[in-house]
Amino acid sequence: MERLTVNLEHCYGIKKMEAEFDFASRGDVFTIYAPNGVMKTSFANAFRDVSLGSDSRDRIWPERVTTRSIVDENGSELISETVFVVEPYREDYHSDRMSKLLVNDGLCRKYDAIRKGIDEKAAALVKEIQPFTGLRSGVTEELSRAFTHDPNDFFRALGRVKEEVAADGESHLAGVRYADIFNPKIESLITGPEFSKRIQDYITQFNELLSTSTFFKTGVFTHNNAAVVAKNLSSNGFFEAGHSVKITVTGESKEVATADELDSAIQSEKDRILTDKKLSAAWEAIDKQLNKNVDLRKLRSCLVENQFVIPELANLDRLRQKLWVAYLTQAKEQFDEVTKAYAGGQSELAEIVEEAKNQRTRWAEVIEIFNDRFSVPFHVGMVNQEDVILRQDAPNVSFEFIDDDEGVVDKAIDESVLKEVLSNGEKRALYILNILFEIEARRAEQHPTLFIVDDIADSFDYKNKYAIIEYLKEVSGDQKFQMIILTHNFDFHRTVSSRLQLERSHRLVAVRTNDRVLLEEEKYQWSPFAHWRKNLDKWPMLIASIPLVRNLAEFGGDDDAAERLTSLLHIKSDTTRFTVGHLQTEIQGILRDQGTLTLSNPERPVKDVIYEVAEELSASNSESAVLEEKIVLSIAIRLKAEEHMIIVIDDDEFVQGIQKNQTAELVDRFKKDHGDRTDSIVVLEQVTLMTPENIHLNSFMFEPILDLSPQHLRTLYRKARDLAPAN
Repeated sequence: MERLTVNLEHCYGIKKMEAEFDFASRGDVFTIYAPNGVMKTSFANAFRDVSLGSDSRDRIWPERVTTRSIVDENGSELISETVFVVEPYREDYHSDRMSKLLVNDGLCRKYDAIRKGIDEKAAALVKEIQPFTGLRSGVTEELSRAFTHDPNDFFRALGRVKEEVAADGESHLAGVRYADIFNPKIESLITGPEFSKRIQDYITQFNELLSTSTFFKTGVFTHNNAAVVAKNLSSNGFFEAGHSVKITVTGESKEVATADELDSAIQSEKDRILTDKKLSAAWEAIDKQLNKNVDLRKLRSCLVENQFVIPELANLDRLRQKLWVAYLTQAKEQFDEVTKAYAGGQSELAEIVEEAKNQRTRWAEVIEIFNDRFSVPFHVGMVNQEDVILRQDAPNVSFEFIDDDEGVVDKAIDESVLKEVLSNGEKRALYILNILFEIEARRAEQHPTLFIVDDIADSFDYKNKYAIIEYLKEVSGDQKFQMIILTHNFDFHRTVSSRLQLERSHRLVAVRTNDRVLLEEEKYQWSPFAHWRKNLDKWPMLIASIPLVRNLAEFGGDDDAAERLTSLLHIKSDTTRFTVGHLQTEIQGILRDQGTLTLSNPERPVKDVIYEVAEELSASNSESAVLEEKIVLSIAIRLKAEEHMIIVIDDDEFVQGIQKNQTAELVDRFKKDHGDRTDSIVVLEQVTLMTPENIHLNSFMFEPILDLSPQHLRTLYRKARDLAPAN
C-alpha cells in the first residue's frame, strides 16, 4: 500500500476527521501523539472494525449517521485480513497463527499438501454422517471424545473402530440421533440415581423376557444380531437364490423363504417382548420423568421409536461408541477412503515432523526475542511441537518461573496460575508475546499488513518499553508492512520517533477542534528551547523561555539570577520594574550569549509584554495553539491571579514573608480572609491546579501542557484577568 486515505464522521466520538498517510514517498511508519480524549481509541476502533469486517458507529449518538471510508491509493477499501490492530492490552488474546511459525516454508508446503488430501476426505465423511447425528457442529470432536477422550484426536478415533465398521455391525442404531441423547441436561437425568434405578428395573424385566424367547437368546443372539443377519442375507441375495432358513418363534419351528418373512418374524418377536405388561410398566416409570423440558421430550420420542435402545442407557459410554459405529457403517465408503489416506500419509508426515523438530524455526526466534529482551520473572518454551504439526493442535506455551533467590528456572507453571502472580506490567508483557507471534507469522507469510499500534507500551517499565521500541524498529523495515503508532504518552511518542528516525512529516499530533480532529506535524521533538533560542526576538518564544532560563541559572548555581527571573513568574516587589532590557542582560549572561541577542523596547516592563501577548492569544479560537503560547497564557494567568490576591489581602508583611509556594500561600490566605468571595475562590483554585507544572517547565518533560486544551487556558486567563484591577 502506497497511500492511505481516512475519512471518518460520527465514528466512536470523532465528529469528523480527514487524513492522508503517504507511505510511498514518506516511509512506512507514522506516529500520532493524541492527548487523552482526542481521538486515539476512536481511531483504533474504526480500524478494528475494518479488521473484523464490522460496521462502525457512534456509541454516544447512535442515531447519527456514521461515515467510515478507509481506502488505498486506488480508492479500494482495505481488506480485513490486511489490517491488524495491536490493542493496549487484551488478557484473553492468543494469536491463531502461532503454528505457522513451527516449520519452515518448504516443510510446511509439503506437510499441507499431504494433510489437505486427508482433510478433504475427512470432510466428506463428516458431511455424510452428520445428518444421522442431529448435531449442527462438533461432529469430529464428539466422535474423537467417544473413543479417545480427546476432542482433537479424530484420526486415531477412526483407527480404533476400523474393525467394527468393517464388520458392518450396529447399523440398526443409525436411526437414533446422537443429539437426542447426548447433551448435558439429558445426561444429568440419565446418570441420576432415581432414573438409573428405573433403567435397571427395565433391563431386568427385558432380560427375563429375552430368556423366555425361543427366537432370541440373551448374550448370544439378540434383536441386534437378528437385524444384522437379516440384512446380510438380503443384501447378499440369499433368498433370491432360492434358499430358505428355519427359525423357531414362540416355540414353533417354521421355514422362511423371503426377506419380508424373516423381517416379519423378527418384528413379531420384538413386539411380543415390548408389549409385555411388566415391561410396559417399567417403561411408564421411566416415561414419567421425560416430560420436564424440550430436551427430555426429544429423548422420549427417540425411546418410543427405538425401545430397544432403553437398555443401552445403562452404559452411556458404550452407547456413545455404538452410535458412532452405526453412523460410520452407513458411510463405509467414505470411512475407508479416510482411513486409507491417513494410513498412507502417516509415514511421510512422521518424517516431516521429525525433520521439523530438528530445525530452528521462527517460533524459536520469537521465544528468543521475548526471553532475551523482556524483563519478566519467567522463561517461555513450547511443549507440544509434534502435536502442533501432526495433529494441528494449538501450540502449548510452557512457562518456567524464575526464583531470584534460588536462581532456578525449572519450575513449570500453568498460564492461568502465572497470571495470578504477575503484576499488571508483567501480564502485559505476556500479551506482547502473542503479538510477537502474530507479527512474525505475518512476516513469515509475507502477508501485507497495516498495523495500528495503540499504546502498546502503556504501563511498561522503561526496560520493557525500550524492548518494544526496538522491536517496532525491526518490524518497520519490512516492505510488506505499514504502521501507524498511536499513543497518549508524549515521551513514548518522541522516543519511538527518534529510534525509528522518522522525519517530521511522520510525527503527527492530534488536535480536536469544535467540529473535527486534525493531524498536524509535531513542532518539537526533543527540547523546544533549541528552537526558541533561535527566535528569542519573537515575544511568545522569549516569554516561554523565561522558566527554562531560570532553571538553567538555578542548575548552574547562579541563585541571584534565578531569584531575579522568579520576579517574572510571581508578583514580587520588583516585578513591575523588570524591563525587557533587564531580561536581555540576564539571558545573555546565563546563555553566555556574545551580544547577538538584541530585544526591542528595552525600557518596557516585561509584565506588560506578557499581558499584551496573553490578550492577543486569549482572543484566538484556534485549537492548535503551540507550546510557547500555552506557557505565555499560564504565566499570565498566575501573575493576574497573584496581583488580584495581593491587592485584596492588602498585607505587605505577609506577602514579603512568603518563602515558597507563593500562589498556594496567597490562595489559602485569600480563602481565610474572604471566604465569602466564592466565585473568585473557584477561579483561584483552578489557577493553583493548572499553572504550576506549566510554568516550572524543564527541557525534559513538557507533556502535561501539551495535553492541556488551549481554549481551557484562554478561558481561565480571561477569568483571572477579570479578577484583577485595571492598571
